[in-house]
Amino acid sequence: MVLRDTTEVQASPAAVFQFFEDMDRHYLQWHPDHKVFRWTRGKGLSLGNSFYFEEVIAGKLLKKSVVFTRIEPGRHIEFAPTFWLMRLFLPRLVFRLEPVTEGLYRFIAEIYLRAGPLAARLNKHEFDAVREHMRVEGVNLKRIVESQNEVSSASADA
Repeated sequence: MVLRDTTEVQASPAAVFQFFEDMDRHYLQWHPDHKVFRWTRGKGLSLGNSFYFEEVIAGKLLKKSVVFTRIEPGRHIEFAPTFWLMRLFLPRLVFRLEPVTEGLYRFIAEIYLRAGPLAARLNKHEFDAVREHMRVEGVNLKRIVESQNEVSSASADA
């Protein structure tokens, strides 16, 4: 099962990736239900770097430690839980960019879950809450990155 959200962003891939490089600055403004973010090994988008975060979804406080498992600058970010048991159910999370037209990119967030039809039905409320959380993250990422892009353009023009 894959939970997916797509948002079109009018910004360069470098600007979107910079958002993730500076996640310690952006995490709390990215979603109102984000509570804590900290780098636990390294800092920024590098293979093997890890981070810890807390967020509230469906009224539950979720605490996760994850590690970057694949980075393709400007295209693909992939990470997975550091705890092996959690990886059995949540093998990976992905953020990727696809070009749409000149200067417009599709930001795609994906959560890969190992859950059959019965688990999907039993956890429908929680999965719907995750989808809504992802949607709000997409909208806010667009707002943050595009507004920073405008500031950068205005500074360059001055």
